[in-house]
Amino acid sequence: MIHKTSCLLLLPLTLIFLDFILISSLAKPTPITSLSVLTYGAKPDGSKDSTKAFLAAWQVACASPNPTTIIVPKGRFLVGNLVFQGTKCTSAPISFRIAGSIIAPEDFRVIASSLQWIMFDGVTNVSIYGGVLDAQGSSLWKCKNSGGKKCPTGAKTLLFTDSNNISIYGLTSINSQKFHIDIDQSNNVKIDGVKVSADGDSPNTDGIHIENSHSVNITNSRIGTGDDCISIGPGSTYVSIQGIQCGPGHGISIGSLGRSEDEQGVENVMVSNVDFMSTDNGVRIKTWGKDSKSFVRNIVFQHINMKMVKNPIIINQHYCLDKPCPKKESGVEISNVRYEDIQGTSNTEVAVMLDCSKDKPCTDIVMGNVNLVLQMVNGSAQASCNNANGLANDVVVPFTPCLKRDLLLT
Repeated sequence: MIHKTSCLLLLPLTLIFLDFILISSLAKPTPITSLSVLTYGAKPDGSKDSTKAFLAAWQVACASPNPTTIIVPKGRFLVGNLVFQGTKCTSAPISFRIAGSIIAPEDFRVIASSLQWIMFDGVTNVSIYGGVLDAQGSSLWKCKNSGGKKCPTGAKTLLFTDSNNISIYGLTSINSQKFHIDIDQSNNVKIDGVKVSADGDSPNTDGIHIENSHSVNITNSRIGTGDDCISIGPGSTYVSIQGIQCGPGHGISIGSLGRSEDEQGVENVMVSNVDFMSTDNGVRIKTWGKDSKSFVRNIVFQHINMKMVKNPIIINQHYCLDKPCPKKESGVEISNVRYEDIQGTSNTEVAVMLDCSKDKPCTDIVMGNVNLVLQMVNGSAQASCNNANGLANDVVVPFTPCLKRDLLLT
């Protein structure tokens, strides 16, 4: 039996519940605005300059209070230098969905003068999905490789600077004049499923370069180029690299570091599940032979396969491109670097080279389950150590004399 008093007490609660249902049913999700670059005059014929159309679409998206998708449909869109400024944008997310190709002018001088082709400056919550970026850089490579004195440095294909919450999914970058993707002074960056392609002799065409950035994750990508597949520059922290196919190229490098004395260091980097194929290097740390306050620490290289790699494991603290070189010892401190489960073949006799600084030797180098053999049928791989110390856990082939055997394993 239900008393009248109980009913009276339940009535307000019932009304509140009904109000909640009514409000919930009336609530609508935030609308997503879609903009096509065709609306603003872009032409998918590969010949008409669509630069202004892309910038016009960005301005509308930038001012929108709602999430906005900029659509680049199938076709070839010719654009010159693009600068997408985000300092005056709302906080609403902006995504590019690219079904076609964005191409640079054939004359490399058109975009080379600006040092970057497509730049996002000061943006937040920007995503790129799919598409092809073709910088048509082969003519500049030929200029540089022929020793031409009037060749420009070249433009980076895609640069994010001073930006936050960036996502790049399924993008393909080909024939860059210089770096393909450059992440500078940015935080919380996700790069997944990208493809990077340039000739093996294309100079300075790093696949992905990271500098002065925090929390960068690169996954499931295939990179073949004429320089580092991925390079990690000064001031980079909490970088995760997983599921990469690298080759041709110069491998995955931390550095170069220490070119200037007050340069920031690199720490908390993990490189995991990487296949190197016919690369000049595998996993590399390189620092200049100069005075420096920089450092490299808390690094993990693990679950890595090498196939016909010239320098599978290398630390080079006497890196120099200057003429003449200063011939000093590097001031960059390298510590707590782990090499775990690294297997495969070396194209050179020295498969492991730890060439560290006399002034600041490498410390806490740890290797475990490393097995690198010489690609040639006759002969065996060797290791070279200078000014390095640490531990050898489990099997380490080739024998690395500067690393002490872990007594707990004997």
